[in-house]
Amino acid sequence: MARSEINRRRFLGAVAGTTMAVTAAGLAAPSAANAANAAKGMLVPPGKIGIQLFTIRNLVSSLGFRVVFEELARLGYQNVEFAGYSSPAEPGITVQQIRQLLDDNGLTGIGSHVGLNAFRSNIELELDRAEILGLPFIGTANEPVTAANRTVAGYRAAAAEFNAFGAAAQARGLRWYHHNHQNEFRLAADDPGVRLYDLLLSETDPKLVFLEMDIYWAYVGQHIAPGFDPIDYVVANRLRYPLFHAKDGRRSAAANGYDIVEFGAGDIDFQRFYTSIGSRGRHYSLYEQDNAPNTSPDAGGALGAAERSFDAIYGLRG
Repeated sequence: MARSEINRRRFLGAVAGTTMAVTAAGLAAPSAANAANAAKGMLVPPGKIGIQLFTIRNLVSSLGFRVVFEELARLGYQNVEFAGYSSPAEPGITVQQIRQLLDDNGLTGIGSHVGLNAFRSNIELELDRAEILGLPFIGTANEPVTAANRTVAGYRAAAAEFNAFGAAAQARGLRWYHHNHQNEFRLAADDPGVRLYDLLLSETDPKLVFLEMDIYWAYVGQHIAPGFDPIDYVVANRLRYPLFHAKDGRRSAAANGYDIVEFGAGDIDFQRFYTSIGSRGRHYSLYEQDNAPNTSPDAGGALGAAERSFDAIYGLRG
């Protein structure tokens, strides 16, 4: 029987409430094996592979964190990035209970996407939650400003706000980060000689504000506002990029220039990307696919995409 069919049947058993016997501890590669893999040219060691839970939000919603974490551990994932802390399948679940489920399945919470308004209204609450979950990083995927404020002054003000968030996080032993989409790479509305992302980098304190490059959206940014290579940002600022979103895209005639697909099925040259940045094992690479819940059930749905994407990231060599 094919591995994919075995996995699908086991997942269906989980949906029905079947208890999984396989644990993350049994799947975790020992440090010696990681070293051997690196020697073989592995670009992303298994201990650095994770998933942004937004990718499988339909499963978190319908099955809950317990079943989802069991499944992710079985597939080999070791790190998860949160996109909220609630599930209709587990009414009233607390962050303390979510932390216990992480521990039970040998998973590590690596980061969390929180809305900017939540940081503005009660940053200490968000930092409390991050501490309970054991997150080393917490940040946002919101664009720094509204579309009307994509100006030099707008981004300078946003950078000052980000520095304040970063200082609050640092005081609690955490690191605050920003995740890009495509619009951060546009040119300033009031100065076409200034790329907004460059301004964000220069105006934020590198000791307080870290960056999660969404590789797909960076290449979309290159398409809509040419004149840069996403790789160059990482090479010039390696210590500022602890996290990546490993998101793939297939070239298309769409305005963005790409359509989102599961990792390994697109046209973005990830082997070139990871080889060029020249820092094996330093960054966490988190698989994300915004449209994964819409993948064909015959291919295992979002979980099938997560499995194939894990294998594709794991298989990168350079």
